[in-house]
Amino acid sequence: MPIRLDIKKKLSVSSERVKSVDIHPTESWALAALYSGNVTIWDYESGSNVKTFEVSELPVRCAKFITRKQWIVCSSDDMRIRVYNYNTMEKIKDFEGHSDYIRYVEVHPSLPYFLTSSDDMTIKLWDWDRGFENTQFFEGHSHYVMMVRFNPKDTNTFASASLDRSIKVWGLGSPVPHYTLEGHERGVNCIDYYPSGDKPYILSGADDRTVKIWDYQTKSIVHSLDGHSHNICSVMFHPKLPLICSASEDGTVRLWQSTTYRAETTLNYGMERAWALAATRETTKLAIGFDEGCVVIELGSDDPVVSMDGTGKVVWAKNNEIQTTTVRGLAGAVDDEDALPDGERLPVIPRDLGACELYPQAIKHNCNGRFIAVCGDGEYIIYTAQALRNKAFGQAIDFVWSATGTGDYAIRESTNRVKFFKNFKESRAIKPATASADALFGGHLLGVKGGDSAVLFYDWDSGEFVRKIDVAPKEIYWSDAGNLVLIACADSAYVLSYNAATTASAIAMGQVNPEDGVDGSFDLLYEISDNITSGEWVGDCFLYCNSSGRLNYSVGGKIQTLVHLDTNSSGATTHRILGYLAKEDRVYLVDKSLNIVSYKIMLAVLQYQTAVMRGDFDAANELLAVIPEAEYTTIARFLESQGFKEEALEVTTDDDHKFDLSLELGKIAIAHGLMEEIPPDEKNSIDTMAKWKKLSDAALKISDFELTEACSLASDDFPGLLLLYSAVGNFDGMEALAAAAQKKGKTNVAFISYLLTGNVEACANLLIDTNRLPEAAFFARTYLPSRVEEIVSLWKADLSKVSETAANALADPKSSPDLFPDLDVALQVEQMFLAQREATKATGISASDYPTAKDDLELDLIALVKSQAVAAPPPPPPPAPPAPPAPPAAPPAPPAPPAPPSDEPPENPFAAVDDPVDDAAAKAAEKAEADRRAREAAAAAERRRAEAEAKRLAEEAARLAAEEAAAAEAARLAAEAAAAEAARIAAEDDDLNDFGDDW
Repeated sequence: MPIRLDIKKKLSVSSERVKSVDIHPTESWALAALYSGNVTIWDYESGSNVKTFEVSELPVRCAKFITRKQWIVCSSDDMRIRVYNYNTMEKIKDFEGHSDYIRYVEVHPSLPYFLTSSDDMTIKLWDWDRGFENTQFFEGHSHYVMMVRFNPKDTNTFASASLDRSIKVWGLGSPVPHYTLEGHERGVNCIDYYPSGDKPYILSGADDRTVKIWDYQTKSIVHSLDGHSHNICSVMFHPKLPLICSASEDGTVRLWQSTTYRAETTLNYGMERAWALAATRETTKLAIGFDEGCVVIELGSDDPVVSMDGTGKVVWAKNNEIQTTTVRGLAGAVDDEDALPDGERLPVIPRDLGACELYPQAIKHNCNGRFIAVCGDGEYIIYTAQALRNKAFGQAIDFVWSATGTGDYAIRESTNRVKFFKNFKESRAIKPATASADALFGGHLLGVKGGDSAVLFYDWDSGEFVRKIDVAPKEIYWSDAGNLVLIACADSAYVLSYNAATTASAIAMGQVNPEDGVDGSFDLLYEISDNITSGEWVGDCFLYCNSSGRLNYSVGGKIQTLVHLDTNSSGATTHRILGYLAKEDRVYLVDKSLNIVSYKIMLAVLQYQTAVMRGDFDAANELLAVIPEAEYTTIARFLESQGFKEEALEVTTDDDHKFDLSLELGKIAIAHGLMEEIPPDEKNSIDTMAKWKKLSDAALKISDFELTEACSLASDDFPGLLLLYSAVGNFDGMEALAAAAQKKGKTNVAFISYLLTGNVEACANLLIDTNRLPEAAFFARTYLPSRVEEIVSLWKADLSKVSETAANALADPKSSPDLFPDLDVALQVEQMFLAQREATKATGISASDYPTAKDDLELDLIALVKSQAVAAPPPPPPPAPPAPPAPPAAPPAPPAPPAPPSDEPPENPFAAVDDPVDDAAAKAAEKAEADRRAREAAAAAERRRAEAEAKRLAEEAARLAAEEAAAAEAARLAAEAAAAEAARIAAEDDDLNDFGDDW
């Protein structure tokens, strides 16, 4: 039967003629030597150009990786050999190698050597540890030497192919060949050794259009392969697959089976002549160089052919060789000091079981591990697992085991015929109810993949149709109990429950619908939106690897990630799950190179999580008692993910996790207690400070100001303390904060704290200490005019180090008093401020005074002081001088003569004289009226005087404001001139622009 290989094109790029190709053993790189003189590295997973080396203006005929040195060595038609570091692209060496074209470079597999063959008919050995010295010279061919190859079985010997129609075998210690193989009718272009040690074969291709297999022990031709219609340019035994590959100038690459020499397939990519082939034993990739570019293909799958039974016994295939080993106990116990950490490669010791008659493409243990089935080449062979004795064999496209019977299995003979075997004997054959049966899946039911994107399930015992599910599976996984099944598709997976009792009852009673099967046999539980590459059921929990390199497990549809695995350059996983050993609580994985690793997953933990997902908390609590405390944090994180945070807080033993949970649940006291228990050596760590800050924020949310203050002090959260103290009016705390912030270098917070507490002297000193002298000078002009002269002198002294001219441009009150108007008034205001600060220091200003006190911020104290000075009453006038003496009195007048007598009677004596009482009242009224008028005149005069004084004060204030503005402008211009001069002389000095840590 032919080898069924699914050939996939991984890379196809157009370029100049490719004369040589090579594949990196670990990276997904293909190296191409081009006829244009360049060497290019392509990533065949991503299709990108990794690097290009411009080697020569003439063709490069060969380029090879030297991976242990991270080099590439290449030869070109200028007869020179060049070595480059493919990581740094540095040229390591460039030297002349031969006197004619260099055809091939062959790197020794272990020693620091490489061979070169040339058209000068010689072969040379170069030692890079000796500075690329030519240590040996081999001569014996009579025509161009086209290729040389080391013998992998004996690396001290190599073979050479020449156009003189011969193949010569040489030893490193002798300049002459050991022997010559002759049989080709025309020149030999290429050769290769059989990669394994069991066959002493040499492969050759020649211009006579034939490929020959030689036995170099008997020196005879074993077989000759015909089929190409032009010269053979490259041949090789594939190092991993049982294939012979040949490339020809007829544009085709032919694949032949290496055991039967049967032609398997012919590849033609329409890129003209094929010149070169390359492969590695690590992968199934094959690189091909053509006239018009480079192609990399994958021959089948490079997944390891391996299987593990339930006891830890592993069987794998390397080519046709079957080997076995065991993984039990290799990882060590959990409490063992020598136990391997998770992810470490296990030191397995393989044991050869023997050779298989066919090429294994799949190996599967039966349900109890007593037998293994090896499938490949369209055939299957059942062996005993211990001694590899043949139990049964046959031809089949697919083979699957039953999950229950020891010797129960099924095979797919064709696309419309499936056979059942019971105890290794055929029991029945069925024709699946689908247009085409494309694959089989084993388990508690037989699954048949239909061509109509569906899977059909059949009962093992009766062969009855059970159910059809309309999905296109790539694999099906059954739980051990058979009650759960996972159907893995391309981008998602479906978990279904299987009711075996319902199915058995329907089959027994003949109630199976031919079209729909058994109703109620399957129920969809949940869907996993992931690309599952391999998996294993552990109870009701499903462990799996996804395509992006994660080892996950699913419990009730909830996905948990256990570990991130290694991936290749395209991000795809390189591991698959081998199995799970419950006794060791470990899951085992294997990579493409058959390296086995393990990770600890406690079965009790998985059972606990399953019980929680089912809502069975009584069972979960019982399981918790048997779970080690070391796994409690894992349990707690699972509970947290399910929303059971209270339970997670009780279970977890991780202080960090407990702290986070207590904050989420609002249990501040628990979080504070955890912080108090932190060891002294960790109190100043960044993590601890961050926790204090979180706790402070949580306490602030519930208005626990005392705890907020304590947390902020513990974490040196000065901005938080500033906010807290200013909000609650903690004067003493603000003073302490200012001192602490200054001590810790938080000058911005310290400055604000000093300013809020009225300690302007400390503010000025802080500005001086931090060399912010310009700011200190302007601050003093506003708040401490008594220190203006002192600070300006410091500013001048500091600025003179940079520019004497700029320093002299600064004004100070002593030398330029006219530029500092009202400085005397400002000094009075300063004394008033200091006096008021001293008066309120003990008690502070009550918050109830804020509605009126806030208006004081808008007062112009200097103008107010000046206005109060003008409005004060004038001093009393000096005493008046004594009055001059009065002039002498006039002499008395002479007495009047007496009146003559009259005949009328005498009048009343009071009639001609005023009443003295009425006269006094009139005088008093007149005096009162005069006083009233005098007072009104005085008041009017006072109003006029006050208005005139107010007008004068306004004019004076305007004049002072103009003078202050002029002074400020002059100071600003002086500062700008000083800064410009300073910038011109010392642009690199930026200390003047750096105040504190966050100014």
